[in-house]
Amino acid sequence: MKTATDALHVTVVVGSNRHGRFGPVVARWLLDRVRGRDGLTVDVVDVADLDLPTTMEPTDRATAALADVTPKLDRADAFVVLTPEYNHSFPAGLKNLIDWHFGEWQAKPVALVTYGGLAGGLRAAEHLRQVFAELHAVTVRDTVSFHNAGAAFDDEGRLKDPAGPDAAAKTMLDQLVWWATALREARRRRPYGG
Repeated sequence: MKTATDALHVTVVVGSNRHGRFGPVVARWLLDRVRGRDGLTVDVVDVADLDLPTTMEPTDRATAALADVTPKLDRADAFVVLTPEYNHSFPAGLKNLIDWHFGEWQAKPVALVTYGGLAGGLRAAEHLRQVFAELHAVTVRDTVSFHNAGAAFDDEGRLKDPAGPDAAAKTMLDQLVWWATALREARRRRPYGG
């Protein structure tokens, strides 16, 4: 029988900080899917709420920004990163958050949810796979991507046709849970030494 301590900690990272961003609409949909799964506890990190300098210098400003974020990343067994595609890649604010951390990502799975225009953010996903591989994280194969995302949601932020995205999210989260469970058990038996 599973206990509350067996719950997997999933940190959802909202990767856009652009003014007028569409990310919160997709994030609400995503968080409903993640929170609707048994056995998961959820934290949210939104890059729009962070004030991380880009100099990578440990200043008072950086320390204050990291005080809330780093524990959420550290306690995570898994991540879901939600990102738009800007200029054929992912936003600088998301890269900055990723770069301020290293060990927090290691030997943990990352699922990717993307949105954008015609490409649906898939180029951003492919760039993130390379970044997370360098950080010794494992990206799950299946993603959820929203092509022409603004047209996929109604004025209240609900998907007009949820069947495809809901099915894709289930598959992605099934993979994420499998990897999170396997890697958490592996880290408990033997700390990762990459």
